[in-house]
Amino acid sequence: MSPTRALFYTQPGCLSCELMRMLLEAKEIPFEEHDISTDLDARRVMTEQHDSTETPTLVVFSGEEFEVIVGFDPVRLDQFLDPAPSSDAVTES
Repeated sequence: MSPTRALFYTQPGCLSCELMRMLLEAKEIPFEEHDISTDLDARRVMTEQHDSTETPTLVVFSGEEFEVIVGFDPVRLDQFLDPAPSSDAVTES
């Protein structure tokens, strides 16, 4: 899945949130961050629409489809966040 956008639900003092933020930035994945401790609408969306009660929660969109990733799981994140190969990629014949 090549992400078109991502929603990132966090809260202060969440070490896993910091690790996920670093991973997203390293992979140059654009994301919109929502602090659920101060943004009650974001908290409601995270719990009701994305069925999550913990941070970090990442909602990765690709077109009309999306995947919800709860917690910091680098292996699972790699499955969804690795960008598609560019058209300039070298392929072996």
